[in-house]
Amino acid sequence: MTDTVYIPGTCDTKHAELAYIRQCLHARGVKGLIVDVSTRGTDADADVSARTVAACHPDGTGAVFRGERGQSIGAMAVALRHYLLARTDMAGVIAIGGSGGTALVAPALQALPLGLPKLVVSTVASGNTAPYVGGSDIAMLYSVTDMEGLNRLSRVILCNAANAMAGMVRTPCHIPPDPRPAIGLTMFGVTTPCVDHIVHDLSGRFDCLVFHATGTGGRAMERLADDGVIRGFIDTTLTEFCDLVAGGIFPCDTDRLGAVIRTQRPYVGSCGGLDMVNFGARATVPERYRDRVFVEHNPQITLMRTSVAECRAMGHMIGHQLNRCEGEVRFLYPEGGFSMLDQPDAPFHDPVADEAFYTALSETLDQTPRRRLIRLPHAINDPAFADALAHEFSLIFMKDTDNAQHSPQ
Repeated sequence: MTDTVYIPGTCDTKHAELAYIRQCLHARGVKGLIVDVSTRGTDADADVSARTVAACHPDGTGAVFRGERGQSIGAMAVALRHYLLARTDMAGVIAIGGSGGTALVAPALQALPLGLPKLVVSTVASGNTAPYVGGSDIAMLYSVTDMEGLNRLSRVILCNAANAMAGMVRTPCHIPPDPRPAIGLTMFGVTTPCVDHIVHDLSGRFDCLVFHATGTGGRAMERLADDGVIRGFIDTTLTEFCDLVAGGIFPCDTDRLGAVIRTQRPYVGSCGGLDMVNFGARATVPERYRDRVFVEHNPQITLMRTSVAECRAMGHMIGHQLNRCEGEVRFLYPEGGFSMLDQPDAPFHDPVADEAFYTALSETLDQTPRRRLIRLPHAINDPAFADALAHEFSLIFMKDTDNAQHSPQ
């Protein structure tokens, strides 16, 4: 029975806060267990001791209690992941921490199933939370004050967090099964018309899960594919590669397209957003790029047009990844531009850079009957191009034996 909320934190420094959360949960009729993840090796008052957690490390407790703080924290993070994944009564997880404690608990929470309630009250929740949330559905709440005992403000914030967790675990979502197979699509604001058109065309046959291509979006989509939820991809928007190559703020990692390789699910990709690198406010753009073409998307986001060299690098990189895919693969190239900003009279219109991507991709890609590069005389947001993406996906989805057997007609 899943009836327990686990409350991980460092009892040697945060016991009062952890105990208060447990008290608030109990007041709402929810069972809570404090899980100590302290690394000093001292005994603390907890429902689950730090030594119990540390024993779940593949190399045993000695890997955790080794004296060097950084290594100990990293090892305890591994141990906590193994401990939590082995629980069979888990209804949710609520954790607290400063920068170190948040970094310790976050990897374990990221490994938990999507949909399981997970919440972190943290002093770093007001900054860049991407390293802590990743591609998961972790909710983060800024603690406002540092966690140094209870006070009039921390009591309210921690109680709100506990009440939120109690509400989630006491009123779980019961979603009726959907007979349509789920597919993953990637979108940016500058490719929205294309993806909207595809979703409109395919939603009668497919449950279309659209992911914002901000690095974590691509990771979330591929995680769901690895978990067996997503049965195919229309990866319209690969802009995360731009930030990986040029140092932008929304990069993918080197495992982008890894789930396509591992699952061999049908894949249709394209060039959405490959004309832009994402930075923060204009003042944050690295000095080495001062002579490039920019568009200020909003006060917090500055876009930079990708160069010939960057487009060429992305063509080789994507081509090498696609060569490792053994399932059905189609990559559609839009001659008319990669985004709303990459059209005649638009600021990022650069056919030479676009063509550099195509040349590098075509040179790299090992084309076979199952892996094809298709060039079309449309811009990415043209309805005809969206129709082509949807059509190619429908064809290769039905060619996939497993999908053909289970897909609704």
